[in-house]
Formats: sequence, structure tokens, C-alpha cells
Amino acid sequence: MSQPALKILLAAPRGFCAGVDRAILVVERALEKYGAPVYVRHEIVHNSHVVETLRCKGAVFVEELDEVPAGRPVVFSAHGVPKSVPAAAEARQLLYVDATCPLVSKVHVEAERHFRQGHQIVLIGHANHPEVVGTMGQLPPGAMVLVQSVDDAEKLEVNDPDNLAYVTQTTLSVDDTAEIVEVLRRRFPKIAIPRKEDICYATTNRQAAVKAIAARCDTILVVGSPSSSNSNRLVEVAQKSGCRSAYLVEDESKIDWSSISGGTIGVTAGASAPEILVGEVIAAARRRFDVTVEEIPVTTETVKFSLPRILNA
Repeated sequence: MSQPALKILLAAPRGFCAGVDRAILVVERALEKYGAPVYVRHEIVHNSHVVETLRCKGAVFVEELDEVPAGRPVVFSAHGVPKSVPAAAEARQLLYVDATCPLVSKVHVEAERHFRQGHQIVLIGHANHPEVVGTMGQLPPGAMVLVQSVDDAEKLEVNDPDNLAYVTQTTLSVDDTAEIVEVLRRRFPKIAIPRKEDICYATTNRQAAVKAIAARCDTILVVGSPSSSNSNRLVEVAQKSGCRSAYLVEDESKIDWSSISGGTIGVTAGASAPEILVGEVIAAARRRFDVTVEEIPVTTETVKFSLPRILNA
């Protein structure tokens, strides 16, 4: 019996970004250099498959530094950490390797620059996300105020409306953030803006790739973990761009295939999701449908980040 036809539009770019590639390589190199176990504070990136793969190689994931035994190295995640964390590591004389994405570090540097200039800083981001916790932890309490939505921006009260700056989490929706910035600039015309866009190139590119396929798709599957901010934003972007039936799936086993009868589906992956998971989604589709695959590229990424110097010493 012939199988129903299914066309898969593959968004490109998708999957790992340079910061995620670097963070995973940091853990692998640390294991090579120091031997197992190497401790990692929090998930190195927000993907359970990546975490499990590294765990099998000898990484031990912990929530706080007091779980790290004396004499063993610890890696800080790609999302960045408050300044209190490396200070605590130094107080315990722990060897630490910072895998913070350089684009997150750029936001930290920018926030510190604004603080030195006397600005109160508005951080656009999601409460309790590790990146937001890390960014707010670069400065003393009260120096930064969090804005999560247009409504927050409309209601924001500040110390001095003429002495503000804003920075953003790197993994936000480009369009939603633009709406928040529009409100801030209307209410506070003198607010200082980032020298360069804070939302990272990979987040921007993956959202653009989803927009390019959304209107052509009956369903879009976003491969990524529920804890991944950029993956969740891809679902929202798909829904706002013409494909209401968009879902986040950790892997092919989480797909409700009964809801797909053929037609055209889109497939993409968040910046912390390995490409092997996309391949498994396509393979699972081939078992059920007569599949044709078309990749729709919107740009080519060539960004690479060097490893921390301590791993090259």
C-alpha cells in the first residue's frame, strides 16, 4: 500500500550556533585535559540530549558550587553567571573554566559600561532564565530593572527618565523585543541603545528561516528542549508568521504523528539542539510517509569562537 505524500521544508540555518559548539567543546577539552570527572554548573546548554552525551563522557552536572569537590575543575554554562559565582570559586580555590557565550559576555560588558556612565539599566528578558540571572548579577542590586513585555515597558517607573540605557537577553523574539524597545524609546526618548544588536545572530537567523517557510507549512516542528528560550521563541515566530500549528518537540519520539496526515511540514531546531535529532525526525517521517525534503536557506553562518585560554595552556 502506498504511503501518503509528505513534503518537509527544512529551515536553514537551524540547530547549533557557534556559542553552543564552543560550550560543548569546552567541556570535552576540559575532560581531555583534566580527566573525569569535570563538574559543570547547571546545564551547559539547554538540551537534555547534549547533557546526557556529556554525562556519559564524564561530566557531572550540579546546581551549585558547594557540590563540586575540592581539587576538581568546574565549567560555567554558556548562559553566563553572576560575578558572585567565579568569586565563590576563587574563594574555594577551585579551578574554573568559563564557557559563557562571547555574545552574552558582550552584553555583560555593555551593561558595565552603562553602569560606569551612571545609567540605570533596563534589561529586556525573561525572569529566572539563567542568562538573565547572570546578566543582572554583573552589577549591584538595583542597578538593573527587568522588563519582560510591552505592558511592563508601559508601566515602568525609573529613577531618572533622562538617564537610562537598555540591554537585552540574546535569545529573545526579534519582533517582540522591537515592540518593547519602541515603547521604551517613546516613553524615554533619551534612553541609550546598544552599540550593536544584543539579540544574537543565531537567534535572528533561525527566526528569519522560520518566517521564510511558515506560510507554506501545515505544521512546523521545532526540535528543542522545553527549557530552551530560543527554541520556544521559534514556535511563537512560526505561529505569528502564518503557521498556527507549530510545536516544540524534544525528539522524534515526542511527535504526535496522528495529527499529521500529509501535506507540507516545516522542521527546524533551536540553537542548542544537535542536528542528529533533525535527522531522526526525518527518518521517522520516512517510515510513515512518502517524503520529499527541500532545504530553504536564508543565510550561511560562518561564525566561530575560540576556546578559553586556560584550555590551550
